[in-house]
Amino acid sequence: MTVVLVTGAAGQDGYYLCRRLGREGCDVHALLRPGTSLADPRVRDLRTVAPSLTFHEVDLARTGRLRPVIEAIAPDEIYNLAGMSSVARSWEDPVGAGEVNGLAAASLLEAAHALQESSGRQVRLLQASSAEIFGSAAESPQSEATPVRPTSPYGAAKAYAHHMVEVYRQRGLHATSLVLYNHESPRRPLTFVTRKITHGVARISLGLETQLVLGSLDVQRDWGWAPDYMDAAVAAVRADRSQDYVVATGVAHTVREFVAAAFACVGVTRWEPYVRTDPAFVRPVDPSVQLGDAGRAAADLGWRPTMDFDGIVSAMVANDVEELSRSQGGERPFPVR
Repeated sequence: MTVVLVTGAAGQDGYYLCRRLGREGCDVHALLRPGTSLADPRVRDLRTVAPSLTFHEVDLARTGRLRPVIEAIAPDEIYNLAGMSSVARSWEDPVGAGEVNGLAAASLLEAAHALQESSGRQVRLLQASSAEIFGSAAESPQSEATPVRPTSPYGAAKAYAHHMVEVYRQRGLHATSLVLYNHESPRRPLTFVTRKITHGVARISLGLETQLVLGSLDVQRDWGWAPDYMDAAVAAVRADRSQDYVVATGVAHTVREFVAAAFACVGVTRWEPYVRTDPAFVRPVDPSVQLGDAGRAAADLGWRPTMDFDGIVSAMVANDVEELSRSQGGERPFPVR
């Protein structure tokens, strides 16, 4: 039985990864923040999709606590999905972003290498990197060869972890940095613009709100389906050769297009009266276009996205409408005129 350790298990990606690994019959161990209640809905959901999951409370910012946990679990595979996930929040707490997104990853790499050396067997590690490491890239689409030039504290912390993966790969660790572009699902937190849009549109369709307030509508992102991206993570960890991979759809859409697609799902074509922009929601530095080239992942891993842009938006809106309708006493959604 493959023993697997997942950090950030309570997040969107952790849910889909643990679900897959649980279905495979892996012995899955999940790291949670200290004080996380087992009654937390996210934890309950994890227990549903991976009943044999074992939880461990560890503060990733206290990097000295990681190695004993790794030694006790002795995993074959480690997936580091944890970290501060919000670019906007990293501007408010750049030191915290560096500790959790950067230094914690380095500690995991060191612990994995130490376990491999002491046990005499291979330990494989995946670091969830981000398109934010490329910053405002001069080339589009971006690939594994694109220079790493972050423009945010979040991107800088991820860049440090990205480079440390290469350092430990040179030391003999099967370490992979998966450069993930934006990937969405109904499990996206409301703090992300995509879920803010789908949830807001659902509330408007049910007469619970009259307006959706956003930042720039012109920002372009390469949006994929989160379960697809976790399939890429498993394929990369189990590949014969460890190297870095960009995981993306290769198609960019603007926030405006996302809004239009979301309103179309509830029968609204003239959506502009329901949307207002506010400069307060614009990041200090925000790459206008992020577009990835996943050619290496396709060639080496056989990976390709299964869900297109319209399917992603539709799935998220449908889920939000259903949840809100249920919470409102089973009312049927109706299109806004």
